Amino acid sequence: MHGFTGSAQSWGDPIVDGLASAVGSPLLLDLPGHGRHRGDLAPWRFTLDAVEAELTALARDEPVDLVGYSMGGRVALAYAVRNPERVRRLVLESASPGLETEEERSARRESDEALARRIEDEGVAAFVDYWEGLSLFESQERLPESVRARTRALRLQNRPASLAASLRGLGTGALPSYWGALSALGVPVLALVGALDRKFAAIGARMVQALPRGTLTEVPGAGHTIHLERPDAWVQAVTGFLTQEQA
Repeated sequence: MHGFTGSAQSWGDPIVDGLASAVGSPLLLDLPGHGRHRGDLAPWRFTLDAVEAELTALARDEPVDLVGYSMGGRVALAYAVRNPERVRRLVLESASPGLETEEERSARRESDEALARRIEDEGVAAFVDYWEGLSLFESQERLPESVRARTRALRLQNRPASLAASLRGLGTGALPSYWGALSALGVPVLALVGALDRKFAAIGARMVQALPRGTLTEVPGAGHTIHLERPDAWVQAVTGFLTQEQA
């Protein structure tokens, strides 16, 4: 599952082909308000229950290896906590279990609401300019121009109302904290972080300390979007994790 402003297409051929060669063709999901779902503004769509129902239907009652990046990682973790019997292995790229206190979540909901209104008022192009300028994505400036152009073009396909609804329904402030649930999550978990993304590298290290079967992999020379910045290292780490024998 991709991150905010992304889609199933955002992973890119190196990731999809690398997974297909090692473990089989991946099933690429679009989060609510993104990709093929960007025209569906039904309020029920922007809930964990809706994502959970779609995942469960696609998995056909078989345990899955679940991979999520950023917002997609947060949703993937929520699914694993709520349905541990349906998840065989979990990969969290640059993801967080959420904010720990209601005060933090309340403040984040307010900031996400302000951002949602900004998107609605100013449109997608202005928002993408702002989004790409965040320090979180500073390391993307090292990407080849072709990759940056493709990533921007995909972001510009989003619709203001869909992105706003996604923030309101599945933003960090809208979801509960899963920090307290980590110690009871028995499935193998890979926390994949970029060495240049110090915030999420620290979050990943802390998660692994709490997880009974957690593994931390820090990728040198990568920031928040490891799958774009170091696709070779991403494929090596993820396929290695998914194919290793589990005790």
